[in-house]
Amino acid sequence: MLLNVKKRGNSLSVIIPKEMAVNMNVDDGDNLFATKTTSGYEISAYDPDFANKIEVARRGMKKYRNALIELAK
Repeated sequence: MLLNVKKRGNSLSVIIPKEMAVNMNVDDGDNLFATKTTSGYEISAYDPDFANKIEVARRGMKKYRNALIELAK
């Protein structure tokens, strides 16, 4: 899909067509993440840093499952 780059003040912006926004499940005010790849950049709504933090939390919850159950009482 062809995207058009426009100058906005001192920055450049890209307008995402509605079809692409719907497919990416993004709306006005949402954040997108640019990840550098070997062929350039990949833009997505997926935050790899957040995914890593969630994985660490899941491991902690699994390891301390019994303690968390007791604390929840």
